[in-house]
Amino acid sequence: MSALRSNLPAEGEDIQGKMRSLCHRLGSLGRLLVAYSGGVDSGFLAWVAHRELGNGMMAVLADSPSLARSQMRDATAFAEEQGMPLTIIDTDEMARPEYLRNDGARCFHCKDELFTVMEQHRRKVGFDAIAYGVNLDDQGDYRPGQQAARQHQVAAPLLDVGLTKHDIRELAREAGLRIWNKPASACLSSRIEYGRPVTREALSAVELGEEAIRRLGFRQFRVRHHGQIVRLEIAREELAHALTVEMAAEFTRTFKALGFLYVTLDLEGFRSGSMNAILPIDSLLKGPGSTR
Repeated sequence: MSALRSNLPAEGEDIQGKMRSLCHRLGSLGRLLVAYSGGVDSGFLAWVAHRELGNGMMAVLADSPSLARSQMRDATAFAEEQGMPLTIIDTDEMARPEYLRNDGARCFHCKDELFTVMEQHRRKVGFDAIAYGVNLDDQGDYRPGQQAARQHQVAAPLLDVGLTKHDIRELAREAGLRIWNKPASACLSSRIEYGRPVTREALSAVELGEEAIRRLGFRQFRVRHHGQIVRLEIAREELAHALTVEMAAEFTRTFKALGFLYVTLDLEGFRSGSMNAILPIDSLLKGPGSTR
């Protein structure tokens, strides 16, 4: 843990004070690669790094079957809009049996692959450090990918200065960044229930299903893959639009065409990380490295 991270800003520190601390922290890292997905956290981090470091930073977007094409297009477009240097690298987590078996440590193996490839690229281009967009609120959920980041000594500037998700969205809004209210979106593999192997076919079904739901006008949702059953999570404020006979017929038509036998709508609505609720407690308590 970095010295700065162990000395987080006081709870009452204003958001602009955290922003100043972030700029100082980024300036201390030298030439910097930023792990970039186009989401609010990594997009904001890349934008600030570019503002502070200019061409001394590079956004790195990892391409793999678990990245939805719509997310890749939007991430590329945002980098172009902001004039940020962007490199797209290929990662091959699908070649890792530990990743494909999809147990509670899947995210560890994904991030281990990402940071391994990024470290190779860092040495190739002569940069000094790698950073990623984890923030203070991410500490409250089961996120084994953070273990991989620590093992690879990846910097966490947003966390170091105590920025929360709300802080990041507010600062992005003040900066006029269009991503400030972009819905959260984890990788496609996170939609597949733990214990069910990750396959290209399953990833494709999830991606095509989510594209179909987006075309129906929904904004915040998840397609959860449970084998023959698909479980649709839609934000509570949008559930009324989903709970109609006409929409039920549309969901059924769409997802049966994608190979699902049963199509269900989760009445609890969208919850980020809802798959973690079914993990046994020992999986949550033991470190991912023990399952490697």
